Amino acid sequence: MKLSIRHDTTYSYADEVCTSIQFLRLTPRDTPRQRILQWHLELPRLVRSQLDPYGNILHVMTMDEPHGALILTAYGEVQINQTVEMEPDDQSPLPFLRTSRLSLADDNLSAFAMEQCGDRRDRSALGNLMNGLADRMPYSPGATAVSSTAAEAFAGGAGVCQDHAHAFVACARSLGVPARYVSGYLCTEDENHLASHAWAEAWLDDGWYSFDVTNRLVRPDRHLKLAIGLDYLDACPVRGMRRGGGAEQMQARVQVSSMVQVQHQ
Repeated sequence: MKLSIRHDTTYSYADEVCTSIQFLRLTPRDTPRQRILQWHLELPRLVRSQLDPYGNILHVMTMDEPHGALILTAYGEVQINQTVEMEPDDQSPLPFLRTSRLSLADDNLSAFAMEQCGDRRDRSALGNLMNGLADRMPYSPGATAVSSTAAEAFAGGAGVCQDHAHAFVACARSLGVPARYVSGYLCTEDENHLASHAWAEAWLDDGWYSFDVTNRLVRPDRHLKLAIGLDYLDACPVRGMRRGGGAEQMQARVQVSSMVQVQHQ
């Protein structure tokens, strides 16, 4: 399957920004499951790419002249091999047993993980955990904030894909299973779910397996991976800081569509 993606992000400010720095993880990498056919970034200035500590493609853009707006665009085409379920990795998964403020399992999350999985640490058990979290935390836009922790969202009994991914990785790590947060895109016809998406991966049987709590999927479907990390802050597509500017407005528009492939005989 071939996907076409366009991601536009616009920042506008009440006053001029003196200086800003943007950390952009808007470029996907080739994996056994996804092959990047073409990918482009349209930024206010030319920026070189680098790899962050998790192997994500990172662009760091500094704007040191006054500006009242910022427009960032990423677009391209990616070939998805939907038969690939597991992503092998020659790097140790142990760093993904670490926790973070957003993905810390409190006593309630740890108890819930044990209740769902017991002594089992396989895909079936983690599938039970995924479905249990989906039941306990129905998808509810606006129920949480971008700064909400896994424990807060779980206690509130609602969340969005970011909260679902945080809760899953928190539970998995509490069970001793390495797990990581994934940001990316999802091709969906459901207008209630944004094309910009987040899910989790867990290390089982010498590879990474996907668990999409929001959509109750124990394998990737129309998913395109952008970045990985311990939590949202490590993997979010756009993250920045600025000096000046006053009030800020951010608009993001993501379009993901499946491209018809014509076979020639």
